[in-house]
Amino acid sequence: MLPRATTLIHSDRDRFVALESRAARTGLASDARMRPILHDSNLSRRRILDVAADEFAKKGYDGARVDEIARRCRISKNLIYHYFDGKEALFIAVLERAYASLRQRQQVMRLESSEPIEGISRLVIDTFKYWSKSKNFIAYLNSENYYNARHIRKSKSIRNAYPALIENIRELLQRGERQGVFRSGVDPIELYISVSALAYHFFSNQSTFSVIFGKDFRGRAVIKQRLKHIEDVILGYLQFKPGICSDSNYIVLARSDRNNSSAKTTAALKNT
Repeated sequence: MLPRATTLIHSDRDRFVALESRAARTGLASDARMRPILHDSNLSRRRILDVAADEFAKKGYDGARVDEIARRCRISKNLIYHYFDGKEALFIAVLERAYASLRQRQQVMRLESSEPIEGISRLVIDTFKYWSKSKNFIAYLNSENYYNARHIRKSKSIRNAYPALIENIRELLQRGERQGVFRSGVDPIELYISVSALAYHFFSNQSTFSVIFGKDFRGRAVIKQRLKHIEDVILGYLQFKPGICSDSNYIVLARSDRNNSSAKTTAALKNT
């Protein structure tokens, strides 16, 4: 019996030959120079996704072309259609992989075992660092919002990416409320949107901000200042309790907590 890897290679080769044969009969056979060196099916699929991710990020959904993805992969377009039904299915797969990466990052935060202020600080810092390193994902989302989330609607795995995170944030807020360090009635979805948006908007507009405001928003000092600002905004909102803001003890406590959090922000930036 053939080993699994060998079986996969043979299976891919048989499918590819069948596809090429059908294409030849319909006059759509590809240039022989474009035919791939066949590998493990998972490796082939991953290579296609890597190249497609770059194409969609650079050119958007409209501008990306399956022909160009095939050329860069040095494979026949028919092999791409073996793994994906078409350009739309390929874009959805790219989105799903990006969201899966985000979800893995969120799980590492372990908010469920964090103290309230520490947990929110970690959420802010990690979300900020994620968007700072995810320019491609930002490009996908800009394209997807243009299409009114047409592709995300078709993916169950993407829609299921956030419930666990939102529940962890909800529990974190409730613990903070019980301990008296957070205000009551904060919606976890609204909070997460604010945390993500404050970072996402900054990194998606760095180039235009640099021109409009006349300074380099890509510099390390500016990025560090931005993260501190976001952390202060989020923690300041959570720790502001209407009706008792004149209480000097509360003000001292809030400032102390934010100072401790700022020290963690500085440490996090050193590792960015």
